Amino acid sequence: MRIEDERKLDYKDVLIRPKRSTLGSRKDVDLFRQFSFRNFVTRQTGSHYNGIPIMAANMDGVGTFDMANSLAKSGLFTCLIKSYSESELISFFTANDSARLENVAYSMGIMEHDFEKFSHVYNHPETNLKYVCVDVANGYSERFSCFIKQLREAFPQIVIIAGNVVTGEMTEELILSGADIVKVGIGPGSVCTTRIQTGVGFPQLSAVIECADSAHGLGGHIIADGGCVCPGDVAKAFAGGADFVMLGGMLAGHNEGGGQIITKYFKTGEVFETENGWQDIIEQKKFVQFYGMSSLAANEKHFGGLKQYRSSEGREIMVPYRGEINTTVQDLLGGIRSTCTYAGAKKLKWLSKCATFVKTGEQFNSVFIK
Repeated sequence: MRIEDERKLDYKDVLIRPKRSTLGSRKDVDLFRQFSFRNFVTRQTGSHYNGIPIMAANMDGVGTFDMANSLAKSGLFTCLIKSYSESELISFFTANDSARLENVAYSMGIMEHDFEKFSHVYNHPETNLKYVCVDVANGYSERFSCFIKQLREAFPQIVIIAGNVVTGEMTEELILSGADIVKVGIGPGSVCTTRIQTGVGFPQLSAVIECADSAHGLGGHIIADGGCVCPGDVAKAFAGGADFVMLGGMLAGHNEGGGQIITKYFKTGEVFETENGWQDIIEQKKFVQFYGMSSLAANEKHFGGLKQYRSSEGREIMVPYRGEINTTVQDLLGGIRSTCTYAGAKKLKWLSKCATFVKTGEQFNSVFIK
């Protein structure tokens, strides 16, 4: 046993210090990024990716076909849920839509049947598929890195997203094994209880900073996955070095997620007078169920229940119904543009170089500079 004495940081532990800026308006900020991928083999020249590097997580109620179609119109990315059937995925990826090619990833596990299913979809003669997200809760197993090697050897012309991990050395191993983008985050999500159930995790901002440094040294990229509850957190993730930011709870509760809308009634604490006496004022609110993909609800829906050898590592919550996704996207992107104007970054690409993090709280009295 050993103890690391260095203080690690979550998004809530820092603020971005404002700086003198030449930007006159938020509209002057360019949020689009271009990336080339280390292990992706292609005959095409130029950048392999061009878009706004915000991703919808491959979670029920978020990573749906409808969500992918809507976000792609704005240049945002979606990792699809794993539970779509082979025929549904072939139908989706054979559509003649360039936005799907550039902004949507197929998601899969690491079982033999997962490999076979992906092979059938990818090898369909009309499939237009460029990205695959290999997603497991614990990216530290030898089995996982071996699977990434196998997938890279079998499919050299696919961009591989792999995770989740939280340390530099495992980020490097996955990239050297064939991953192009590594998903970073264990336990920070709003509906994840891994830290409670297992005691395992890593403060998310510090994980992003460490893993970004390791990935960029090898020509790889990272996704900050989880822990963002507001646009300011997303901006902090980018300022910390994240190439992409993946969102679950922030994109849940919308029509595109496909969840059932549940109406609840609450007493406001106020009353009004009627002919029959005083009546409580009742307020109507709408919600949508949202849950982690290791929760009891997810296991019952996709795997026939929770296996005897494991426990639930996700919670089930009700998120407010938010209507169409476009309004949320506008609010999110507007917040990030505003961050860039405060930090003096004309391009999102420059934010990590322009940002200065100020540690908050009585226990912090120093400045951490990027």
